[in-house]
Amino acid sequence: MILLAAGLLAWAFAAPPPGAGSFAPYDSRAKAILAKMSLDEKIGQMTQADSASLKDPSDIGTYALGSVLSGGNSDPPEGNSLKNWSDLYERLQARTRNTRLRIPLLYGVDAVHGHNNVLGAVVFPHNIGLGCTRNPNLVEKAARVTAEEVRATGIQWAFAPCVTVPQDERWGRTYEGFSEDPQIVAQLGEAAVRGLQGSSLANPTAVVACAKHFIADGGTAWGTKHGGPGPGPGLDQGDAQVDEATLRLIHLPGYVSTLRAGVATIMPSYNSWNGQKVSGNKHLLTEVLKNELGFDGFLISDYDAIDQVNPDYKKAVEQSVNAGMDMAMAPDTYKKFFLTLRELALEGRVPMSRIDDAVTRILRVKIAAGLLDANYQGKADTTLQAKFGSKEHRQIARQAVRESLVLLKNDGKILPLAKTAARIHVGGKSADDIANQCGGWTVDWQGLNGGKGGVLFPGGVTVLSAIRQTASSSTQITYAKDGTGGEGATVGVVVIGERPYAEGFGDRADLALDAADVAAVKNMKSARIPVVVIVMSGRPVILGDVLDKADAVIAAWLPGTEGAGITDVLFGDFAPTGKLSFSWPRSMDQVPLRTRSGAPLFPLGYGLSY
Repeated sequence: MILLAAGLLAWAFAAPPPGAGSFAPYDSRAKAILAKMSLDEKIGQMTQADSASLKDPSDIGTYALGSVLSGGNSDPPEGNSLKNWSDLYERLQARTRNTRLRIPLLYGVDAVHGHNNVLGAVVFPHNIGLGCTRNPNLVEKAARVTAEEVRATGIQWAFAPCVTVPQDERWGRTYEGFSEDPQIVAQLGEAAVRGLQGSSLANPTAVVACAKHFIADGGTAWGTKHGGPGPGPGLDQGDAQVDEATLRLIHLPGYVSTLRAGVATIMPSYNSWNGQKVSGNKHLLTEVLKNELGFDGFLISDYDAIDQVNPDYKKAVEQSVNAGMDMAMAPDTYKKFFLTLRELALEGRVPMSRIDDAVTRILRVKIAAGLLDANYQGKADTTLQAKFGSKEHRQIARQAVRESLVLLKNDGKILPLAKTAARIHVGGKSADDIANQCGGWTVDWQGLNGGKGGVLFPGGVTVLSAIRQTASSSTQITYAKDGTGGEGATVGVVVIGERPYAEGFGDRADLALDAADVAAVKNMKSARIPVVVIVMSGRPVILGDVLDKADAVIAAWLPGTEGAGITDVLFGDFAPTGKLSFSWPRSMDQVPLRTRSGAPLFPLGYGLSY
């Protein structure tokens, strides 16, 4: 169990923080627009469709849709280029000009570690790595870059940051959390919101942030999985079986801090809390979040999450909206949601006061973001496009990579390596696979597998490429994926770890390294040379014998496109500063962390330096 400071207790039961109530100044203007709206126009504002599922783009006008998203696999049909993304945004946004009130779309995308679906974007380390930096200023800078690259495509809404507090490493979304420690999550989540939203949402470089997934998505119990994506009993979309004091203590601080930063939207979670779906829980959504904490932005459901609230779809919509859900992410069922909510309103089962409250909240955010300004054109910013994937942006990501690295072992001070070493032999499946470096939520929802990454990450650098670029011209760099052939080398570097996954597809009952990884390290060590092992993973994995065979071990997490951040540390241009954001288990007997007995292999906050 995490040891929590008294200050965190106060946070968990805090009064509304500074920043809550930040959308109140837009209330009168929002209500003036609301007064002109028909019931259908109001319900349209509460409805979000997926760009790939629009039956006809004219549905934006027919249903007066308030929002469109591009989900993890919903790329422009023409391809993933910056131009195609910009064209898609502008094409759909233009549809709102034919509506009676001409209210623009708020367009959302899962830009969770950079604008990660767009070719050539800078891809940052996933949050688990950023948590190891303990550097809120750097996290804010990374979020600022992400905001600029998102706005370069015209899009104004990022479904980030994730402020989950994972309590079981078997969960496939562990890497989306900054830490197992709520204080670290709260500090870095607040920084991410500042970076995304900037000093004003009306700034053309700002995006609307979305704190997610409210609440306790990282606290579910194994075997309680609802039936969402992925095989096995799992944890994803399961049940958090804790009392309210624990819920607040562990899982609430990240929302309190992001409210302090003025977060505009919050996404309720798929998971349940003691058997009741959070997306239909009025106590949590309205009484705690809106009333107690003073949140006056709006709530957006997760992808089809309302469907899970009740087997009867009409009852599910009724319960969720009455509980406080303001906008429904209904990717391919947007018509069904629209017609169902319309029926419920006409029948009086969802009061008009609740609909008016939801629409007012949505309009306030749109006004704050400048979407209803007379000069809003609904166009991508060509000035920002010139900086998209730029060297300046990549330098910030490179810094994030090197500060996220955690040196776990360095026997005989084998690190840092000499740039003038006679020969460096490189191995491991992730040494020259940038898709493995980036992990899930990159180009595709589940990430990429099978070596497809090279052509899809222009400008990205693998570890092998970075070693070749950094070592002296006199150093021979050799490579074998399986780690063989190291005889006579000065040192061996083996890059191993997990392949990409996202959400329930990453739920794993056993976190042992795969056989090919273990074999690659064994093969390298059999050459009787010093061996450095770099582990790329979305969570602490069971190292087993690899820890004994390696002379040095670096936890590199899922670093993204800038592999040179790894060689910055590997060759000693920068000393390692990363500190574990999760304690590291010795074996599966110590998983999950919330029930861990005995000392872990490496405690929370552990990290060596040179």
